[in-house]
Amino acid sequence: MAALEDDLEALPASLRNIIDQKSLQWIFVGGKGGVGKTTTSCCLAVQLARTRDKVLIVSTDPAHNLSDAFSQKFGKHPTGVVGYDNLFCMEIDPEIDVEDLAELNGAGAEAGGIQSLMTDLTQAIPGIDEAMSFAELMKQVQKMDYDVIVFDTAPTGHTLRLLAMPTMLGKAFDKIMALKNKFSGLFGQMTSMMGAQGMPSADTLLEKLEQTREINERVNLTFKDSSKTTFVCVCIPEFLSLYETERLVQELTKYDMDTHNIVVNQVLFPDKDANELAEWYEGEKDKLPEQAQELLSKLLARKRMQDKYVDQIWDLYEDFHVVLMPLLNHEVRGCEKLEAFSEHLVDASHVTEDES
Repeated sequence: MAALEDDLEALPASLRNIIDQKSLQWIFVGGKGGVGKTTTSCCLAVQLARTRDKVLIVSTDPAHNLSDAFSQKFGKHPTGVVGYDNLFCMEIDPEIDVEDLAELNGAGAEAGGIQSLMTDLTQAIPGIDEAMSFAELMKQVQKMDYDVIVFDTAPTGHTLRLLAMPTMLGKAFDKIMALKNKFSGLFGQMTSMMGAQGMPSADTLLEKLEQTREINERVNLTFKDSSKTTFVCVCIPEFLSLYETERLVQELTKYDMDTHNIVVNQVLFPDKDANELAEWYEGEKDKLPEQAQELLSKLLARKRMQDKYVDQIWDLYEDFHVVLMPLLNHEVRGCEKLEAFSEHLVDASHVTEDES
């Protein structure tokens, strides 16, 4: 019985397990909008930069926030973070236009033929353009020379579509190859007839598609390899956020993607209990002005609500590392503040002057 109780003991409230897992190559950070995904991504990257040679943060959220977090402008190419020699950021749009995709895959007349093919595929298979764009994104990522890449993702729905891309693209390729086998002769005759107009040969098009397929299969395998990829769920102690987190965890499980860390942001006094604060308040209430009493009463109500959802998180995810991050009285912007705040991810006892 004692051994069983030890097994059920809560895992450390720390992301140290991620920092120490040197085999990790891709770390996705996601959750509902407005829960602090970017701050968490940046803090995690700052900690990783202490133990890895080269770390990259990639924002796949169209509403990029990495530039705001580090108080430094980033774009679609990796840029070094000021103050670090091994930490880099880039902000990209994962939904590349068909024209841009053609340019990435070819040039001149051949690119025009690929663009035409992509347009036809987009009409024939809904969502294939987004899937091909994702494949191109992952192709670029795989070429990059970094020890670990942290993905700061968009809100839950967009992220789940992103993670579903390898599976969807695999099904799309099966359809394309089936059509190719069925109409290969006709396809070859048409492309030969149109060759003078700049249409690439059937072999060229199929070679491009096969290359993308191989990339997609490698990405899919990496997604499902817990030694290389993990997903950190971020939430706040409120009902809708908790609901989104549970949905996200279930979907990640469906995709066979590893997830065993949850970061709970904006927690009021994570090291104190609402009853403890209420006891102090009752003893001091008569000494306080009426307006102060009203403010503290609202604060206690909020704390009780948060405690309820934090308890539910502990119950739901007893086999997860659950990290409570405190609500501060200032924004976490700039390297200095990110450095200080990142300590909470790896040391639950860390308290800054602002919190005390």
